[in-house]
Amino acid sequence: MKAVIFDLDDTLFDHTRSITLGVFQWLEELQVVATDNHIAEWFAIEKVNFNSWLAGEVSHQEQRRNRLRSFLPYLGLPVPEDLDSAYDVFLRCYEQQWAAFDDAEPALSFAKGNDLRIGVLTNGTTLQQNAKLAAIGLADHVEVVCTSESLGAGKPAPEAYLSTCTALGVAPADACMIGDNLELDVIAARRAGLSAVHLDRAAGDTLTDLVRRIR
Repeated sequence: MKAVIFDLDDTLFDHTRSITLGVFQWLEELQVVATDNHIAEWFAIEKVNFNSWLAGEVSHQEQRRNRLRSFLPYLGLPVPEDLDSAYDVFLRCYEQQWAAFDDAEPALSFAKGNDLRIGVLTNGTTLQQNAKLAAIGLADHVEVVCTSESLGAGKPAPEAYLSTCTALGVAPADACMIGDNLELDVIAARRAGLSAVHLDRAAGDTLTDLVRRIR
């Protein structure tokens, strides 16, 4: 194996924790007592609207506006005219909670120390995903960052994985994808000709252990 390609959100970057804490902080500023149901509703709305952007149905900014159009009425709050400014308040709270998983840096360091080329393949915007890597101190460990925006295709499209391999200068058969999403990071990657390993943190998997198993 010559390269390892990591997913970002909920693989290297703790998106779930960051969103959860960010929403709690945001709702406190809105003077709403946050509950687990609020968090679950936000994640459900996020998934629907993010997927609408990935499908090319709306712009990235419009899917952000649509999140607020759904979530604020759920809270019993009015929808403001300036949705972009309203979303920026949430975004600030989210960004303040950005954090890597504790095993992310050791896993990347191990891969680098074993002469594996390192890439990230993530569905998202190039600006935000690179900002995450920089903020959590992992940017210098990664050679190539490929996003659905920069590639013009996201996971699970085969070209997303193949283009990332090309950017790393390796054949698909010489690359291993690691991620938390079984469909996007494992099944689809294997269909494209890569090796792939599922990161199941609920089952006790760690990134460091998975990277050590790559051959």
